[in-house]
Amino acid sequence: MKIRSLKRELAGNSYPGRGIILGKSEDGRSAVVAYFIMGRSENSRNRIFVEEEGGIRTQAYDPSKLEDPSLIIYAPVRLLDDMLIVSNGDQTDTIYDGMRAGKSFEEALRKRCFEPDAPNYTPRISGLLELEEDGCAISLSILKSHNGNPDQCDRQTYCYDKPFAGEGYFIHTYQSDGDPLPSYEGEPTLLTLTGDIDSLAEEIWSSLDEDNRVSLFVRYINLKDKSSQTRIINKNS
Repeated sequence: MKIRSLKRELAGNSYPGRGIILGKSEDGRSAVVAYFIMGRSENSRNRIFVEEEGGIRTQAYDPSKLEDPSLIIYAPVRLLDDMLIVSNGDQTDTIYDGMRAGKSFEEALRKRCFEPDAPNYTPRISGLLELEEDGCAISLSILKSHNGNPDQCDRQTYCYDKPFAGEGYFIHTYQSDGDPLPSYEGEPTLLTLTGDIDSLAEEIWSSLDEDNRVSLFVRYINLKDKSSQTRIINKNS
């Protein structure tokens, strides 16, 4: 698989939508998690990330302008023991509850499918970072309509053991801008991850389309002592 430049991958797409990156830092010491959201409508852009215990949640920046909260207000990141769950919707809770009950990541998602926002049928993208004694493991899932047809849900799960230092796997909701928005295609994109948490957060944020970017979350988790650093950037602040 060809490894791609993170900056080039993001800057070359004006609307990837919502995106998840999971991998390992350049120095090999930390697991890396990044999640960003973008928006075209006033309702989608009226959001910020707020940190809470173990993770984050979305919140309306201006509550008076909040319209339909069903697909935009949720907990994108939750911590379950030594596992970090990240997703672009309330399936974060579905995964959390399912895995807590003994189901696998993939099994927990069987009860969910793409979002009911015709005609886009936005894919549900989800990730799982599992911290292990000798490193970490990554799982990524995308649930999407079959070529835009809502009569079938295509379920794709990708698993990676012990990612290499300086590499990350990236999935996002939309292949590009459009009307309707075309769903992401193919397996996760392999990206280069460079620098510390601040430089990576800046690289991601500055590469996202300035008009459409909304919020960014980045976390580095030390693989030895499980301590973590978190950075949140909100366009509305």
